[in-house]
Amino acid sequence: MDKKLKKLKNEYKNTPIPEDLDKVVQQAIKQNKKKRLHPNSKWFIGLAAAVIIFMVSINTSTAVAQSLSKIPVVGSIVEVLTVLEIHVNEDNFNVNVKVPQLNNLENKDLETSLNQKYLEENKELYQSFSEKMKEMKKTGNGHLSVDASYNVLTNDDVIFSIKRTVVETQASAYTTNKFDTVDKQKQIMLTLPILFKNDHYINAISEIIKEQMREQMKNDPGVIYWLSNAGNEELPAEELFNQIDANQNFYINDQHKLVIAFNEYEVAPGYMGAVEFVIPTEKIENLLVGNKYIQ
Repeated sequence: MDKKLKKLKNEYKNTPIPEDLDKVVQQAIKQNKKKRLHPNSKWFIGLAAAVIIFMVSINTSTAVAQSLSKIPVVGSIVEVLTVLEIHVNEDNFNVNVKVPQLNNLENKDLETSLNQKYLEENKELYQSFSEKMKEMKKTGNGHLSVDASYNVLTNDDVIFSIKRTVVETQASAYTTNKFDTVDKQKQIMLTLPILFKNDHYINAISEIIKEQMREQMKNDPGVIYWLSNAGNEELPAEELFNQIDANQNFYINDQHKLVIAFNEYEVAPGYMGAVEFVIPTEKIENLLVGNKYIQ
């Protein structure tokens, strides 16, 4: 095992370094359209002395893969690999990005589209960072850091849920989360409208969330949500939480409960962070199309 690790690490060090991030990512995306990215693929991308970007090489040994880049192997059907890492450490500018890649989905079109989306998301994230960094360098001041990571929330016989988190820090930190939830049996993406018989779920879930918000504020004076009749009279009505979107951020946790998620500043002050609400199944079961996903 140690010899394999040493050999792979030496291969990394001796791999020629392309100069252009855009070209490399575009090449990966084009390759992804022809065939899905394979866990044995391997690339390094160099941008400058302060920038290290590399694609982790995975062999068939899970132990080797985890030792090299702490790759989580999540279940016998769907694997998630850290296919690309981006690191920048330059004075007041820092980037730490991990790009996930799904493997072993039976629906290869879905697998390819998700992997391409994850590449595109992080390419755009890095390009945005680069543009901001250039502007800030012109003024000679400022600090900017970006951290992007992922976490597998559920991976059982029925559900696969993955969360991607971006924390951007400039004057203050701002966190955004995105979620994908897949029916592993039907091999389709799940959305809120798919889970319910009709759009009555929008009002029902919204009222449940308001109830939980008020209960939390009652029990903890430090908790604040932007609700009407909750001490937020100075805020415009359009900034108060009224109801969720039809396609609100959500995931299904490992207990098969529906979790509604909000990013920072959507329903509360920034210090509250990105908040989530677990919806009691008994309060929405009559609206569900079935109990396969949410129990």
